[in-house]
Amino acid sequence: MTTIYINNQQVEVPEGSSILEAAQQIGVKIPTLCHLIGHEAQGACRVCVVEVEGAKNLVASCATPVAEGMKVTTNTKLVRQARKFVVEMLLSEHDGDCKVCVRNEDCELKQLAYELGITDLRFEGEKTHRFIDDSTPALVRDSGKCIKCRRCVTVCCEVQGVGSLFPQKRGFQSTISPAFNEDLSHVICVQCGQCSAVCPVGAIVEKDHISAVWKALDDKSKHVIVQTAPAIRAALGECFGYEPGTLVTGKMVTSLRELGFDAVFDTNFAADLTIIEEGMELLTRLKTILVDKKEAALPQFTSCSPGWINFVEAFYPEMIDNLSTCKSPQQMFGALAKTYYANKIGKKPEEIIVVSVMPCTAKKFEAQRPEMTQNGIADVDYVLTTRELGKMIKQAGIIFRDLPDGIMDNPMGVSSGAADIFANTGGVMEAAIRTVYELVTGRELPTEHLHLEPLMGLEGVKIATLKLTDTLAEWKFLEGVEVKVGVAHSLINARKLIERVQKGEVFHFIEVMTCPGGCIGGGGQPRFTDDSVRLKRISAIYKEDEGKKLRKSHENLQIKQLYDEFLGKPLGEMAHHLLHTHYHSRN
Repeated sequence: MTTIYINNQQVEVPEGSSILEAAQQIGVKIPTLCHLIGHEAQGACRVCVVEVEGAKNLVASCATPVAEGMKVTTNTKLVRQARKFVVEMLLSEHDGDCKVCVRNEDCELKQLAYELGITDLRFEGEKTHRFIDDSTPALVRDSGKCIKCRRCVTVCCEVQGVGSLFPQKRGFQSTISPAFNEDLSHVICVQCGQCSAVCPVGAIVEKDHISAVWKALDDKSKHVIVQTAPAIRAALGECFGYEPGTLVTGKMVTSLRELGFDAVFDTNFAADLTIIEEGMELLTRLKTILVDKKEAALPQFTSCSPGWINFVEAFYPEMIDNLSTCKSPQQMFGALAKTYYANKIGKKPEEIIVVSVMPCTAKKFEAQRPEMTQNGIADVDYVLTTRELGKMIKQAGIIFRDLPDGIMDNPMGVSSGAADIFANTGGVMEAAIRTVYELVTGRELPTEHLHLEPLMGLEGVKIATLKLTDTLAEWKFLEGVEVKVGVAHSLINARKLIERVQKGEVFHFIEVMTCPGGCIGGGGQPRFTDDSVRLKRISAIYKEDEGKKLRKSHENLQIKQLYDEFLGKPLGEMAHHLLHTHYHSRN
């Protein structure tokens, strides 16, 4: 441990810690616009400067390691003036358009200017060349607002391992952009939106679907329904001042009704359906290998995270056959809404508009994929992020905190706790094992609270094994098989698992979530999301699961009714037509 003094307060921190980390440990706030906790310091913005006794100049606290006996002051006149000057210079070339910027409510630069007491712009500098890149279905880049903090570069390269964005040129001409300043659509971008989640200003944001949804709601010739992903209920409250991890399921349902949706459904219903289809697909692949002695692609990878699908298509097309053919729960719901549900209410598919509320920007990309249509009609019409739904509720003048709790509509409104945990890293795998283990053995998982501890938490790669014994007669070929499963969240960790598979390590089933922490840390969730926020949201989702009587997907009676009335059987002809798809190489 190293002992230093910050504002005359003694603090002990591990050797190698930065001054910024030491200050955070004792509750001293040092502002920064470029630093991301857990990643190598950039030292790019220079807002976090502090005074160190004996140093010739002010130092960047994020990039300066502590030394024994170091004496640091964080609020001297020199420090305050330096920070103010840095922010003034950023504002001088920032083409912010603050009056109408989509980030005017949560802009970190604007907030910092307020905290530093900047009340007028002393410097009218030359503005950088501004261009708008709206070439992708999910994201919009505005170079005029970019402050070159490089947070987006950090998450794209170090968290996702994609490398779509990087600093180009030098000095005043520098930009943060794809290679050769191309549009995002001209390079590999998985549309995950983590860049938009960490951007401190409005330089990268999700593509707006709010106007289109309002237009649909105003069209009385359309029957407009909405589905809500499991992660929304643990994060939407943050848009209205609730503590991260506060469950607002009932208020969310009521707010959606007040916005004018004709019906409010739960994507969790389709998550339960995904478990049935994906679980049977895994068992079928195992039977093909063990009984029929034929080849089948193992391990089977989950397919519910569209950023992950984009990643495989671009970087590992040789693994496409390993992907489950199941559509994501969002797309399964859309396909059923325009067939099964449409039949029940006497509507034509083209008369129904399906709106999704998702924690993920890549869902906007997924919804417009040509594979996600039936007879030329899209399964899902519009996708709102959690942040966009929060804005719509405020636009409508709804006082969210005063709303009573509502319940989802039927059919397609009942779901299990297993569907809730789809929101968390490891949750899809746990939900699948709850069902597959019971189907194969006739017994409930021998674990406390049904949870599989090795699959929980924020470790980047998680591994578990489960030995199948005393299997039912139908599944005797699985007797004694030790099923090995893997879980990865964030795509840099997915690379690690894929490399292990390619080196010959045997896995049967692997879950991959694109975003850190899973969907609860999605690119469309309320900002700013770090591990402390992710853990609170994860805890809330487990609480939702544990509070339900129905906790296994195969026990959902509405799912059984769906098969009896419409789909026939899992992996059957109708299920294959509506609920399954294919992917292709993008390399």
